[in-house]
Amino acid sequence: MSTGTPSVAGSPAVVDGVATSPLIQEPDSTWTIPWLLADRVARTPDAPIIERKSQLGDSWTRISARAFGEEVTRVAAGLVGMGLAPGASVSIMARTSYEWTLLDMAIARAGLVSVPIYETDSAEQVEWILADADVRLVITESAALAELVRSAVSVNASTLPDRPCVRVLSLDHDAISSISTAGQEVTRAELDARTNALSAEDLYTIIYTSGTTGRPKGVELTHGTVAGLAWNGVRWIPDLLNSSSTRLLLFLPLAHSYARFLQTLAIAGNGTLGHTPDVTTLLPDLKAFGPSYVLAVPRVLEKIYNAADARAGSGARLKTFRWAAKVAIEYSRALDTPEGPSRRLRAAHALADRLVFRTIRALLGPNARYAISGGGPLGQRLGHFYRGLGLVILEGYGLTETIGPTTVNLDVRNKIGTVGPPVCGNEVRVGPDGELEVRGLGVFTRYHNDPEGTAESFTDDGWFRTGDIGDIDEDGWVRITGRKKDLIVTAGGKNVAPSILEDRLRGHPLVSQVLVIGDGEPFISALITLDTEMLPQWLKNHGLPEMDVSEAALHPDVLGALDRAVARTNRAVSRAESIRTYRVLPTDFTEANGLLTPSLKVKRAKVLERYADTVAQIYASTRKGPQE
Repeated sequence: MSTGTPSVAGSPAVVDGVATSPLIQEPDSTWTIPWLLADRVARTPDAPIIERKSQLGDSWTRISARAFGEEVTRVAAGLVGMGLAPGASVSIMARTSYEWTLLDMAIARAGLVSVPIYETDSAEQVEWILADADVRLVITESAALAELVRSAVSVNASTLPDRPCVRVLSLDHDAISSISTAGQEVTRAELDARTNALSAEDLYTIIYTSGTTGRPKGVELTHGTVAGLAWNGVRWIPDLLNSSSTRLLLFLPLAHSYARFLQTLAIAGNGTLGHTPDVTTLLPDLKAFGPSYVLAVPRVLEKIYNAADARAGSGARLKTFRWAAKVAIEYSRALDTPEGPSRRLRAAHALADRLVFRTIRALLGPNARYAISGGGPLGQRLGHFYRGLGLVILEGYGLTETIGPTTVNLDVRNKIGTVGPPVCGNEVRVGPDGELEVRGLGVFTRYHNDPEGTAESFTDDGWFRTGDIGDIDEDGWVRITGRKKDLIVTAGGKNVAPSILEDRLRGHPLVSQVLVIGDGEPFISALITLDTEMLPQWLKNHGLPEMDVSEAALHPDVLGALDRAVARTNRAVSRAESIRTYRVLPTDFTEANGLLTPSLKVKRAKVLERYADTVAQIYASTRKGPQE
């Protein structure tokens, strides 16, 4: 099998309204996650596959592909030795770490099914996942999480008395050692028989959707889907993903499909993977590990921009930063024109690079050239800003149901404002109502124990309904314009995509989250939360005294700044789509209070439920005011 397949960049096409791209190689029945790791070990046994951060200091220890494969085998043997039958479900409820990847690979090697659980999941969510997936073993990060799981297990035991017992281990109480010890009597032949019995059609994982509404659904993904997409994926953009110099530092939760698939890509390629579980050490870890590309969600990229703006302070420094930001955006836009940047713009860009851009790029580490953005819309403003300062943002699009990218921009052709063309055998089309529909290698098979939900999610001719509204250009590049269920229809019948307004308004340093509302109402309004990290610096920059969020939400200078930000935001839309009024909420949306998903998406229904009185007041007090 060749590992040097040339890039197929540029080959996506549109045929009869369907954007499509070829597979480099069609997976066969032997393509599984253990096969993917074995292929890496066979190709580069002595090269590093992972670098593990030391407990003390900033040093990183290299782990070769061969050594990692051997440790995976020991842990997999332990899982067999614990009496777990082929196909049994095992949950990991832990932060992003070396141990998470080790367990994931070992679970697959033992012929078991991994079921991730977020550390932030509630007891009710944990109880549901354990019962729905029939989980037999749970490995948690800590003893405290283990107790939460045990309480959920006891609830299930009382309602499902005939269900087999669930064993719970924690990483801080030597879970890995305990599992490995249980495998001392398991022979290599016995373990290999388990692994070799797997086929591409077998279930690899059940990932429960973080869900902005309703009970999480269990997305079933097969070995062939994940291994096939990963093997093809690293050869789709080889310079970025399949080089020995490729380095990826994971900090997003591995319980989410976005980070999970990038982990698999790292194993399928030739580069090195690292983990940083603590975001408070992210910047020094980026500097020490030196990733060649960064995995991010739009909110992280937004915060980097806002932090740079806030730290510029006031006066000349702030003017310099904002001038440089405008230069970056103008320069990036000029790259897309036939004539390119003018001589004046190139000179301004060179000066801005010396004064501002180098400092921001340094935050991402010494080797970072690319950032893959997913998990939500990035927006043109940020895309052009980062490309203008010298970091190529490859924005992509995917869902849990597609495990990884359905589409992604290419390193050789990057259209800012789009999510790129389909990748690796995927196909995308626009349905009659504007909804994007996909099919191909990366699409899931079914929802676990939910045949009705599965049937509703597919068209009669087998295309998955994504729930997103978008369009496809003549080259096959896809643009997302909104979420179908989030589309606002005002009382006057105007369709409004809230993401356009929300993206622009979040660009202000004071703003953390925005929820645009107005469905069935006479006009559009917004709920806004303040960024507690940015607020102190903003107040200082504007000569204002220290105050908490509740005080700031009522201060005339803060409200004046937000008024101006809303006015700038409204320039992007028609008057009927513009924000007429807003309310500043006293509390931010977070995972902890149940208003954000782990991928930092706002749970719209939950916010509207919690702040129903605020929404009612907006429209009760102004219904006789502004009209469309």
